Amino acid sequence: MTGTNPLDHVVQHPIVEAELDAGLLTPEGVVTLMSDHIAMTILAGLVLCIVLPLAFRRSRKTGDIDRLVTTGFAGAIEVICQYLRKEVAEPTLGEHTDRFIKYVWSLFFFVLTINLLGMLPIGVITPLAFGVHIGGTATGNIWVTGTLAVITLVMMVINGLRLGKIEYLKHFCPGPWWMAPILVPVEIAGLLAKTFALAVRLFANMLAGHLILAVLLGFILAAGSVSAGAGFGVAIPAVLGSVGISLLEIFVAFLQAFIFTFLTTLFIGMSVVFHHDDHEEATAH
Repeated sequence: MTGTNPLDHVVQHPIVEAELDAGLLTPEGVVTLMSDHIAMTILAGLVLCIVLPLAFRRSRKTGDIDRLVTTGFAGAIEVICQYLRKEVAEPTLGEHTDRFIKYVWSLFFFVLTINLLGMLPIGVITPLAFGVHIGGTATGNIWVTGTLAVITLVMMVINGLRLGKIEYLKHFCPGPWWMAPILVPVEIAGLLAKTFALAVRLFANMLAGHLILAVLLGFILAAGSVSAGAGFGVAIPAVLGSVGISLLEIFVAFLQAFIFTFLTTLFIGMSVVFHHDDHEEATAH
C-alpha cells in the first residue's frame, strides 16, 4: 500500500512497462517506458522551459538600456549564470567557453530543478488524487544520473576528436610509444571512471538524504505499532530531525547541482583544452 512504506518516495514506481529481453539491462524481462522518475524529469524540463522565459520577459522597460537590465528572479538567474561562466567555465574551457557555456548552464539548472522538485510531497498527493504514484527525486535514480554522465562522456570524446584531433589521441599515451599497450587501456579506464564518478556521486548524495528521512519515518511507524504513546514520543524528535534533514537537503540540492556541473565542465575542458606546446617548452627548459 502506498504511504505505508517509508521507502515509497525513494524507489521508482513504474507506470507503463513493456516486455523486453535485453540481457543484463532487463533482468526481469521488462522495460519501463514511463515511471514517476521519468515523469519528474519531464516536469523539470517543462518547468525550465516555461518559468525561465517568463522570468526574463520582465524588465524595467523605461529605456533602451534599462530594457536589458533584469529584475527580480531573472536577476538571480543572471548572477548564477555569470558566476558559472567566470568562475567555472572560463578557467577550464578557456577559448572554448562560448561553445559549451549553454550546456553548462542547462545542466546546472536542470539538475537543480530535479533536486528541488524531489523535495515536494508530490508522491503523497498523487496516489490519493489520481491513483498513480508520481513524485520523488529523479536524480536518486542511477539510470537518470548515468544518462547525464553518458551525455557528458559523448561530449568529451566527440569534441575532443573534433577540436583536438591528433592532440586528443596523444593524451591516451602520455609516455613512450612502446608503453601504449599499458597506458592506453589505463587512460580509457580513467575516462570511464570519470563517467562512473559523475553518475554515482550525484545518485548517492541525493538518495542518502531521502533514505535518512525514510528511516526517521520508519521509527515513528514502528513505535506507533507498539502503542500510541510510544509513537507520539518517538514522533517529536523524529519530526525535529526531519526538519533539520530537509533544510540540509535544500543545501545539498544546490551543492550537488554545482558539483555535477563543475566536474562536467572540468572533464570536458580536459578533453578540448591542450597545453602540449607549453609542456614541451617546460620539459626542454
